[in-house]
Amino acid sequence: MIKIGIVGGTGYTGVELLRILATHPDAKLTAITSRKEDGLLVADMYPSLRGYVDLAFSAPEKAKLTECDVVFFATPHGVAMAQAPELLAAGVKVIDLAADFRLQDVAQFEKWYGMPHSCADVLKEAVYGLPELNRAAIKSARVIGNPGCYPTTMQLGFSPLLKAGVVDAASLIADCKSGVSGAGRKAEISTLFSEASDSFKAYGVSGHRHTPETLEQLQRLTSDKVGLIFTPHLVPMIRGMHATLYARLTTDISNEELQALFENAYADEPFVDVMPFGSHPETRSTRASNMLRLALHRPDNGNTVVLLVVQDNLVKGSSGQAVQCMNIMFGLDETTGLKHVPVMP
Repeated sequence: MIKIGIVGGTGYTGVELLRILATHPDAKLTAITSRKEDGLLVADMYPSLRGYVDLAFSAPEKAKLTECDVVFFATPHGVAMAQAPELLAAGVKVIDLAADFRLQDVAQFEKWYGMPHSCADVLKEAVYGLPELNRAAIKSARVIGNPGCYPTTMQLGFSPLLKAGVVDAASLIADCKSGVSGAGRKAEISTLFSEASDSFKAYGVSGHRHTPETLEQLQRLTSDKVGLIFTPHLVPMIRGMHATLYARLTTDISNEELQALFENAYADEPFVDVMPFGSHPETRSTRASNMLRLALHRPDNGNTVVLLVVQDNLVKGSSGQAVQCMNIMFGLDETTGLKHVPVMP
């Protein structure tokens, strides 16, 4: 059994980790930290976990994290890099759901997250945790930087096109929408029900911190200079993410060949569903699952390919992907504990 610690178990990604790992056949939840909720039973905060999780939250200094096999950080940016060196020295693997180990460019991290990076040496060995594009490196990693939710949809959408060299890498466009859970479990005016409901808005239009992360990873797929316009939007639903991606074709390719590019790229991927050409995937078709679905369109058979990509932002966009990485790191079947059928309606 893999002994697991979770730092920051009270937020949405933390409870999603608990939900997934509570029924994972090879996982043993060992420690869940929260300074504020020290001593409170997890099931008292989250009744959905009654009968599944019998642990209580403990203050970080009380939790025996160095006795775990792996520690997940479901915390604000900056927490994981402060604690990672001690855990690694004790032989504990680290999976960070925040941004501490996503960007290899320290200057970009410090620019977008407004804090110095305190352990650049650990960052150098950190592996970006997108299994479909980085599986071999994840397998031998000690430190994982779990991808952001938006970057997951953009990378899995654009990567077959960039690898094949059939689009203009410099003019990619991503028009993305996310439910309010993506902002985290906190009291903030913009995510209150009466503020977010019956409304729709864009944010981060002049620049968003997921842009440099996505660019850094997409650039690994092509020798051409990658350019990306990314606009995120907040939609009045709890969970779910929809990315509409645009790329300009630069080669003569049929719709059948385009579809085959994606079907071949993801033929053996258990959590990527390439739907028939011209389909319209819905966010609810992935709700509470680790599945990402995508479909291709080509308006008027012109030179623009449009990709529709959907996922649950808390699962494949965060906690589920982190568990997928854990499975790979410990030599388990990648789908272990993640075969949840999406919840409908």
